[in-house]
Amino acid sequence: MTQQDYFVDVTTKVVLPLFKARNRPFVLVFWSRDPDGTQHNQGDSLNRLSPGINGPTSLASIKNADNDLTRIRQALADLGLADTTDIVVTADHGFSTISKESNTSPAARASYADVPTGFLPPGFVAIDIATALQLPLFDPDNKYGQVNSGSHSRLSNGAIGTDPKNPEVVVAANGGSDLVYLPKGDRNLAAQVVAALLAQDYVSGLFVDDSLGQYPGTLPLSAINLKGSAVTPMPAIAVNFRTFSTGCEQPVTCAVELADTGLQQGQGMHGSFSRADTMNFMAAIGPDFKTGFIDDAPASNADVGKTLAGILGLNIKDKGTLIGRVLTETMPGGTTPEVTAKVMRSDPAAGGITTILNYQLVGDTRYFDAAGFPGQTVGLSAPDVSETARSLR
Repeated sequence: MTQQDYFVDVTTKVVLPLFKARNRPFVLVFWSRDPDGTQHNQGDSLNRLSPGINGPTSLASIKNADNDLTRIRQALADLGLADTTDIVVTADHGFSTISKESNTSPAARASYADVPTGFLPPGFVAIDIATALQLPLFDPDNKYGQVNSGSHSRLSNGAIGTDPKNPEVVVAANGGSDLVYLPKGDRNLAAQVVAALLAQDYVSGLFVDDSLGQYPGTLPLSAINLKGSAVTPMPAIAVNFRTFSTGCEQPVTCAVELADTGLQQGQGMHGSFSRADTMNFMAAIGPDFKTGFIDDAPASNADVGKTLAGILGLNIKDKGTLIGRVLTETMPGGTTPEVTAKVMRSDPAAGGITTILNYQLVGDTRYFDAAGFPGQTVGLSAPDVSETARSLR
């Protein structure tokens, strides 16, 4: 709260008065550490799934963020800027409570000095892949020291192979999802890793680099816009973790996700493909927006920059193809665009395991709702009518 108060003091007592004095158009980005920081680290239900991220500490952090916005809006009013200033509020993701329980993971059956008995340790994906491949595991965040039975990597990452500096597999932990890299592009190895992951109850959906071929039970990386031209290494496999609800009226508000993290069960995480994590709050108020309007079309953070640039009359050159759109329907005189809901379904793997992807289209802009295995991802719809992965390439 002290950090938040400092940010608000600087905004309301220094920055906004400076903008007022300059009497010129301005853009201010106010980043709020809460409720994200508190939801991650709260200890209201350590090793328990309830109340999880809905405990009193998290609720207090949401109230803190609300109070900060109130102070900023009051400062705009006091400076005579309220009627000419647009305010856009957006989160970058939803949130879920962490679970560390698995009935299938070899990693969960080992004993660790710092992990409750039977729980998944940090780096469980790397441990399980190394076990399945019968290869040694090393910790890239600890001078490539070997990770032996009863130990785990420091930051959940792992390098797998006989030579840690030239590994066969690299696992990058990412909270509610993990990224697996195959530096040598070995398709046979990819098939082994996919098989190992499909056997785990903490997995709900796999996405494989198109260049490695198609594997039953998985969808291609291109389906979720991860097949791009970035200079950073491209993952071979994106792993989505299982999510479920603790039983509240709105499942997206009490979702639980398996998470590869050093945080504990009962704390908070995001990064899965559940609707609880992909759905975030967005709102706007000001002279350039309609009043009392609820936008039924999908929107994302990628649209915010395009929309603000459109309002300011800026012609910003696009870089890449994931550029979003101007949310014209939110502006006076704007109409809601045509929206098409889509479902992509993989070929089934052994046992009928299928990765499903729910998404929406507005023109050429794709919005992702949820993905995973039916019944193992909160908010995932798996109707009979679907579109194959090949048709979207």
